[in-house]
Amino acid sequence: MQSVKINNNLSVNVISMTKLKTTSVGVYIHRPLCESDASYNALLPPVLKSGNKLCPDRESVAKYLENLYGASMGATTLKRGEDHIIYFDAETISDCYAPEGEKLVSDLLRIVLSSIFEPVEINGTFDEKIVEQEKVNAIDKLDAFVNDKRSYASSRCQQETARGTNFAILRYGTREGLSSITAKSLYDYYKSIITSSVIDIYICGDADAAAAAEVVREYTDKLSFTDAEIPKTEIISRLQGDVHKVTEEMDVAQGKLALGFLTNIKPSDSDYDALIVFNSVFGAGAHSKLFNNVREKLSLCYYASSQVERAKGIITVNAGIEFENFKKAYDEILVQLEEIRKGNISDDEFNASVSALVNTFNSYYDDQRAMATFSLVEKVNGTNRTVEECIERVKRVTVDEVAAAANKLQLDTVYFLKGKENA
Repeated sequence: MQSVKINNNLSVNVISMTKLKTTSVGVYIHRPLCESDASYNALLPPVLKSGNKLCPDRESVAKYLENLYGASMGATTLKRGEDHIIYFDAETISDCYAPEGEKLVSDLLRIVLSSIFEPVEINGTFDEKIVEQEKVNAIDKLDAFVNDKRSYASSRCQQETARGTNFAILRYGTREGLSSITAKSLYDYYKSIITSSVIDIYICGDADAAAAAEVVREYTDKLSFTDAEIPKTEIISRLQGDVHKVTEEMDVAQGKLALGFLTNIKPSDSDYDALIVFNSVFGAGAHSKLFNNVREKLSLCYYASSQVERAKGIITVNAGIEFENFKKAYDEILVQLEEIRKGNISDDEFNASVSALVNTFNSYYDDQRAMATFSLVEKVNGTNRTVEECIERVKRVTVDEVAAAANKLQLDTVYFLKGKENA
């Protein structure tokens, strides 16, 4: 990776990936995740994307991208720990494949940067019609999240496990927060953050870092930036007490059981690699104990899996169950955890778990966005490892180390989404 520091807030990172015929651009604007700003951060990206000095409306933006041989550009928010990221994502064919030698990557970068630093404004405010349209879309996105009951239950469990911390705040904002935003208040918020945030630009594919940096300077050299830092995230640590139990009722035909565990392991800890191998053994795939025992052998659930939120030190187990199977599924999930704690992991289970992780890391070489996200998260977490380092570390993990990591887990939250008729 080639990196060029534009100023204390802004950097350009080029990751050479010439296997593919496209080049992608990702711009990550880091903001602290907090209640007062979450709805603003959720609404801002689509409004910025709708028009800029280079292309003043949606039609001209679409035409500009089409002239770059069908390039694409999207904008949304991401949540990495308590880092709420305003994210622009764009892609075009690499310059070496341009029929007439056009500088497609530079032109793509220009429209992204114009959207971010030169949005359309009218007398110190955004276009009211655009803002109102995007508010409707943002609320629809929030509703769609609630309607996806599997994702909703997993997120609710994470929220409850992270109670008392800003990680419990949704990246989508809230209906009330979105509804209260005006074109003027959104523009004022934009002006207050755009030069006081850390901004990371990742270009993956066939690109030159120096040339990309020059394009960035075109849009930023005349701006005055206030030094900022990437928002920090601490893992959750609580004394073991009574398990936090939450039950919700909705019109659902299938129950959603989610368990939130505290890992007590930071991404920078020496046993972090054992933790992700543990998660692979426990529930991250068709080779895992949850899949093969709770789902396949005992038929206690329709799905069963686990995932790590490493920045906050949370592992969430998710299972779709018949309402009456709550206790059986709950007990069996804990039985499988106890098996790992005792070191009862077969060679096949262990080898398949490590191989699955290695395959995932290797897949980044074929996925530009995954590679950019990987590099960004390593930076956000302060670990700064390469893919190769991660693979080697995972390969060195032992069964005893996985058992030791499992013994650090602490059941914190049990969340159950059930049907109203089962109240």
